[in-house]
Amino acid sequence: MEVTLNEGQVVPVQITDEIKTSFINYAMSVIVERALPDVRDGLKPVQRRILYAMNQMGLASNRKHSKSAGVVGEVIGKYHPHGDAAIYDAMVRLAQDWNLRYPLVDGQGNFGSVDGDPAAAYRYTEARLTAVAEAMLADIDKETVDFRDNFDGTIQEPTVLPSAVPNLVVNGAAGIAVGMACNLAPHNLGEVVDGLVALLEDPHLTTDELMQHIQGPDFPTGGIIGRDGIRQAFETGRGSIRIRGRARIEEHNGRPIIVVTEIPYQVNKTSLIQTVAQLVRDKKIEDISNIRDESDRHGMRIVFELKRGANAQVVLQQLYKFSQLQSTFAVNNVVIVDNAPRLLPLKEMLRYFLLHRGEVIRRRSEYELRKARERAHILEGYLIALDNLDAVIELIRASKDGPEARDGLMREFGLSEPQAQAVLDMRLQRLTGLEREKIQEEYRELQEEIARLELILTEDEELKRVIRTELIAEKKAFDNPRRTAITDLNDDISKDDLIPEEKMVVTLTNGGYIKRTALTSYRSQARGGRGAKNQSIKDDDFNTQLLVGSTHDYLLFFTDRGRVYREKIYDLQEVERNARGQHIRNVLPHMAEDENVQTVLSVNSLDRDGYFVFATRNGLIKRTLIRDYVNITIAGLVAINLVDGDELVAVRITDGSADVVLGTRKGQAIRFQEDGARDTGRATQGVIGIRLKGDDTVVSLAVIPEEEKQSAELLSLTESGLGKRTRLSEFPLQGRGGQGVIGHKVTSKTGDMVTLTPVRGDEELLMLTNQGIIIRTSVSQVSSYGRSTQGVKVMRVDDGDRAVAAMVLPSDEDLERLE
Repeated sequence: MEVTLNEGQVVPVQITDEIKTSFINYAMSVIVERALPDVRDGLKPVQRRILYAMNQMGLASNRKHSKSAGVVGEVIGKYHPHGDAAIYDAMVRLAQDWNLRYPLVDGQGNFGSVDGDPAAAYRYTEARLTAVAEAMLADIDKETVDFRDNFDGTIQEPTVLPSAVPNLVVNGAAGIAVGMACNLAPHNLGEVVDGLVALLEDPHLTTDELMQHIQGPDFPTGGIIGRDGIRQAFETGRGSIRIRGRARIEEHNGRPIIVVTEIPYQVNKTSLIQTVAQLVRDKKIEDISNIRDESDRHGMRIVFELKRGANAQVVLQQLYKFSQLQSTFAVNNVVIVDNAPRLLPLKEMLRYFLLHRGEVIRRRSEYELRKARERAHILEGYLIALDNLDAVIELIRASKDGPEARDGLMREFGLSEPQAQAVLDMRLQRLTGLEREKIQEEYRELQEEIARLELILTEDEELKRVIRTELIAEKKAFDNPRRTAITDLNDDISKDDLIPEEKMVVTLTNGGYIKRTALTSYRSQARGGRGAKNQSIKDDDFNTQLLVGSTHDYLLFFTDRGRVYREKIYDLQEVERNARGQHIRNVLPHMAEDENVQTVLSVNSLDRDGYFVFATRNGLIKRTLIRDYVNITIAGLVAINLVDGDELVAVRITDGSADVVLGTRKGQAIRFQEDGARDTGRATQGVIGIRLKGDDTVVSLAVIPEEEKQSAELLSLTESGLGKRTRLSEFPLQGRGGQGVIGHKVTSKTGDMVTLTPVRGDEELLMLTNQGIIIRTSVSQVSSYGRSTQGVKVMRVDDGDRAVAAMVLPSDEDLERLE
């Protein structure tokens, strides 16, 4: 209901209605008058006012610069009654060649930097229009666009610029309105003109056909963009385009370096460097040793120095993945069309620009036609007067004043009032024969111009020809090579794609140090030799796990708490054979302080056939499909549920047809087929594998594949250093859950059994005593005995000492055969 208010009258209204109305008015004001660009000239109101004010001040591209303070004052006083900071910031952005593909303001002084440095205060800087801006303002004085009153009604301002340049598409725009925003990508002017000309010839051009001319965005900071997303952005007006900085790999002082010469659009260089430095501190990128910014006035150069031996391609991919060296530009082509916001695909934006240029050229032609006809009319009067020169002079001399002479000319010679007045105003010099010829020549030229303009106004094809000609002229004047390269960026690229497959030896020591070493570094040595020094470790440390795998294989770390962690072999530190390596807790930072790795396995994939077989201290056995563990996270995963007081002893991989042998501390052993333990899920406890007596516990798990059952031997070792090898055939197959048979006769003399493990005879046996003494010998030196015997002395153990662990590791000859 409309309410008429009288002076002093107060009318109550619902606050919800008032807020709704006021907010809608505010929102539309922001959308139309502040935040979104016009589809025709690609400018927001403040930008348009800045350019128009500078044009009115005569700040052409061929004139000297003028103080920015004067421009800001002119804009505030006449066109844009807002804060000076907002106006100056808008003007500064128009001058920054890293924000605009084709800057519209030519700034002199400090106008900021790509590092994010602010511009100097406007009292220090100077500015003028660029040639591109002049092209946008060309013909504005020829009634080509509508004008409106300024904020106080004292002068007029344009509602849009004639814009001979497709500024919206070539420079893009960004803004946040109320309930909507825009983010338009910049493009190459030459490509856009080619696209406009093609669209002019064929209005039904498809997006794919348009992309033959306009390849994709062309950002002022260069870089590389992927093809994915471009077509969708062109087709719908929305899309996501990935941008990468341009980088190359060089070598400096024997080390690889990564040199970045271009960064993604709207990325702050200083922020990028700080982000990478933080990534290095957080160990997300570990192989960068130094970062230098060597940028100068000649261009950008950010140098990332890498550690010796680092894979530069891997580091570069990490920079793309974790830092702003790769970013995403979210295209959102929301613009003002007929005073309302609309989402437009590229073709529609180009079509609206062509319509605008057609309207501008039509209005310009009407203006020029009117002026040409007015001038031709005057020249016709001149020619009539010159044809009747004596009579005209006689009439003028006989007249008592100007009005009488004018009326006489109109009456006697049929001249119009403007013609008669022009004849009276004509200088006597123009009565000469030469001037007469000039007038006749000018009249002929005007007739041709009038015919040309009438053709433009009456023939659509001629109008198109003019649009095309002017567009090509703008391309010739302002086009420059594309800065942004377009290629196929593979999002799925990973270290696996960059690191060659190579056989590696992975070792884990009793002290928790792990490393990988190229298998080729293990060389054949004579039997009985001491062997190469395996690693720089303390005297009381030794290898407890040694396995061979590809750089692309996964290492699975099973702990005594029943958890499993995963790491790629190539993520381990690669060192020489005699180096120490890194501590396991640096590799597995989420492992608890009192958690210890029991088994390390190497697999090329977790999405495969096969089983994990688990054995626990309390005699449980569990068999689970390998693919049940495919989702191991960085924080690890529960591999087996354990009750209080139980712990995981070992894990082995099987194909489903192996025999399982469990060995206990008291020398018992049970052999059964693995399928005797039914498959269970990942987070389960398993079933009884061996029924233990008293305080007996399981100390070892052996898995014998089908093809080795006939020849396999089991090596057992006790605390006193007694050991033996026993053929697998002496261990009868039983059902799971029994008490087993004697695997090694345990007495007070022998002490408890330490291990029961399958051997071939050519491996290396390592034994550790309670006092830290390490003894190495060859498995072949251990004699073969029956199952229920005590064995022979394999290692000498001093009084008060006892063996606590034994490991069977491949010999160097075994490793060499794997090369």
